[in-house]
Amino acid sequence: MNIYVSGILWVAGAAVAAAVVGYLVRRFGWDEGRAENNDAAGQVFTIVAGLQAVLVAFVLIAQFDTVKSTQDGATLEADSLVAATWASDALGDTTKDKVRTLAAAYSKTVAQQEWPRMRDGGKVPDTGWGQLEQMRKAVAEAPAEEDWVKDRKIEATNQLWQVYQAREARIAAAKDAGVGAVVWFALILGTIVTVLLPNLFGGTKLAAHVIIVSTLAGTITLLLFAIYQLQNPFTGGARIGPDAISTALDRLS
Repeated sequence: MNIYVSGILWVAGAAVAAAVVGYLVRRFGWDEGRAENNDAAGQVFTIVAGLQAVLVAFVLIAQFDTVKSTQDGATLEADSLVAATWASDALGDTTKDKVRTLAAAYSKTVAQQEWPRMRDGGKVPDTGWGQLEQMRKAVAEAPAEEDWVKDRKIEATNQLWQVYQAREARIAAAKDAGVGAVVWFALILGTIVTVLLPNLFGGTKLAAHVIIVSTLAGTITLLLFAIYQLQNPFTGGARIGPDAISTALDRLS
C-alpha cells in the first residue's frame, strides 16, 4: 500500500475513534461539575501532554538522525571503496587487477545479496567480509619501494579501513533497527491517555469538543506513523537503497 494512503488511514482512523469516544463521553457520560474541574484537569493534561510531546519528539528526531547517519555511512563506504581501488592502481598491474576485480565483486555482493537481507531482516552473508580481507591482503603484499608508491599503499589501506568501518555500521544499523517494545508501549499508552484527558474538560460545545479531540488524536498519530516508517533505514518511508554502491560499481567497471 502507498505510504501516503497508509498515513491517511492511520490518521483518519485515530481521529474517528477519538471523535466517537469524545461524543459518547460528552453525550452520555458523567457531566456534573465538569466545567468546575477544568483547572485541575488542565494542569494534569499539561503535564501528561508535555511529557508525551517530549517523548514523541525525542524518538522521532532520533530516527531521523539514524536514517541520515546510515545514508551517509553507505555513501562513505562506496566512496572509500572507489578511492582504495584508485590508490591501488599504483601498486603494480597484478595488485591493480586483483583489487579492482575484488572491489567490483564486493559491490555486487553488497547490492545484490546484502541489501535484500537488510530489508527483510535476514542474516547478512559473510561473503563481503572475505572479499574485503582479500583486498587488504593484496594491498599489504604489494611491493612498494618508491615513496610515492608507499603513499599510495598507505592511502589504499586507510580507505579499506573506512570501508570496513562503514560496512560494520551499516550491518549494525540493519540488525538493531526498530524502536524497542518498551518505547512503543510508552508511546502508544501515552497517546491514549493524552487523547482521553480532554474529555474531562467542560465548557465547550459538543461539536467543538469532537473537533478538538479528533485533531489531537490525528496529529499525534501522524507523528507515530512517521516514527514507524523511519524505524528501519532500509524499509518503509526511509528505504535507503544501494544507489551509492551501484554507482561505485559503475565507476569500477
